[in-house]
Amino acid sequence: MKKELYYTEEKQPTAVLVAVSNHQQTAEQTQEYLDELAFLAETMGIKTLKSFTQKLDKIDPRTFVGKGKLEEVSNYVKQYEVDMIIFDDDLSTSHVKNLDRELKDCLVIDRSLLILQIFMKRAKTAQAKTQVELAQYQYMLPRLTNLWTHHSRQRGGIGMKGPGETELETDKRIIRDKISLLKKKLEKLDKQSHVRRKSRDRMVRVALVGYTNVGKSTLMQVIGKADVFAENKLFATVDSTVRKMVLYNIPFLLTDTVGFIRKLPTTLIESFKSTLDEIVEADILLHVVDISHDSFEEQIDVVNKTLAEIGAQDKTNILVFNKIDQFTNKEYPPFEEDNPPSTIAEWKQLYMGKDEKAIFISAIQKENIEELRKVLFEEVSKKFYEIFPNHEKYDYNQLWFTEDKKQES
Repeated sequence: MKKELYYTEEKQPTAVLVAVSNHQQTAEQTQEYLDELAFLAETMGIKTLKSFTQKLDKIDPRTFVGKGKLEEVSNYVKQYEVDMIIFDDDLSTSHVKNLDRELKDCLVIDRSLLILQIFMKRAKTAQAKTQVELAQYQYMLPRLTNLWTHHSRQRGGIGMKGPGETELETDKRIIRDKISLLKKKLEKLDKQSHVRRKSRDRMVRVALVGYTNVGKSTLMQVIGKADVFAENKLFATVDSTVRKMVLYNIPFLLTDTVGFIRKLPTTLIESFKSTLDEIVEADILLHVVDISHDSFEEQIDVVNKTLAEIGAQDKTNILVFNKIDQFTNKEYPPFEEDNPPSTIAEWKQLYMGKDEKAIFISAIQKENIEELRKVLFEEVSKKFYEIFPNHEKYDYNQLWFTEDKKQES
C-alpha cells in the first residue's frame, strides 16, 4: 500500500527533489529552481533530505529521468525510508504510472501539485478555497487512474482537505460532476466580487504585484498601517486584501494580491481569474521586487509574462525594489563579458536610466518609504483628478509630512 500524505505532528514528512537540466537551463539555474522547490516543500512542513539532478537533451518519456538516475534515487529512498519524491516539472500520466511501478512505496508528486497543496492550506475565503479546489480537481482528473485506486489507497493532500479524501472520489464521473458544481459556485462568487469591484469604480485602485515572498504584504502594512498577514514563506497571501488609503486627502484603494512564481500551474491561473481581475482592473501597479535575490531580474520577467497573460501589461507600473537592507555587493570575474551592476547605486542608475519609475526601499526597515509615498501620490493624483477634475489640487513638495507627527497617510 502506498504511503498516505497525512502525517501527525510527531512525524515530519521527508522528501527528495528531482530536476532535469537541458541546453536551455544551466546547472546554476537548475540548482536555483531546486532551492525554490525546497522552500515550497518547507512551506508545507516537508523536510528535504537530498536533491538529484540530471542533464538530458529531453525528458525521458517513460520515467522523466534516465534509468541510471532513477535507480540512484530509488536506492536512496529505500535506504533512508523517504516519504515522497518531488519533481520540479509537471509529470505526465505515463510518468506517474511508470514511476509508481518503479518506486513502489514512495509517493511521487510534482511541482504543480505541491503548489496546489500550499494554496489550499493558505486559502481563507470561500472564493479562494473554491478556486483552489477547482484547480486541484482539474489537475487530477487526467491523472485519476494513477492517483487513486479503489479500495487500496488514498492519494490526497499534504495535511489538507480536498481531492483524494474519500474513496468515492475515485470515480471519474463524480469528479467531473464536482468540477461542474465548483464552476457554478465560482460563477456565483465571481458575480458577487464583480459587484463589489463595480462599487469602487469611482476610486483610484492600486494593486501590489510581484513574485512570491518579495515583501508585498509587509509593504502594505507599512504604507497604510494595514493589519495584513505577512510571513517569510512562499504564498503567505492567497486571498486578495483591499484597504482604503488616504494620501493628503487623496483617497485610493490598495490591494495586496497573490504572488506569482515560475511554472505556476495553468489550472490555478484559470481558477484564480476573478482574483487576478483585481490586478486587471487596477489603475496603478506597484511591482515589488526582492533585489536581494540573485535572480530578481528573472523574477521580474516571470511577473511581466504573467501580467501579459492576464492582459495587465499596459498599466501604469512602478517598480519597487525591496529589501535593499539585505542586498550584498556582487563581485564578478574580470574576464566575464557584460557584467551586471554590482551595487545598489549601479542598479539605480540602470533602472532609472531606462525612464522607468523605480524606487529602492526596505519595507521592513522603513527605508525610503517617504520617497515611495511621493511617487505613489503623484501617480494616484493623476488618476484621481481625471475622475474628479474639480477637486482641490495638492503639490506634494508643499505638503508637510513627518512620521513623528503621525499624519495620516
